[in-house]
Amino acid sequence: MFWTPELASYLEDAPWPATKEELIDYCNRTGAPLQVIDNLLELEESDEITYEGIEDLWPEYEAASDDMFFSEDDDQYDS
Repeated sequence: MFWTPELASYLEDAPWPATKEELIDYCNRTGAPLQVIDNLLELEESDEITYEGIEDLWPEYEAASDDMFFSEDDDQYDS
């Protein structure tokens, strides 16, 4: 299973909490890339497991998404 912030972003508006099958259905309906669906297919098989958010699928999501937003102000030095 390989996640990137871009791939995970396809699940930001998913109907959380959701089961694996609900997430796959959501991705199919919204046109998510095949890699997102492949990642979901690799999850444990169970109708009882409910995922509360993308962090349940990829615990590093919050840190990775914070790194995506680079501001030029972050690169300025006080003189």
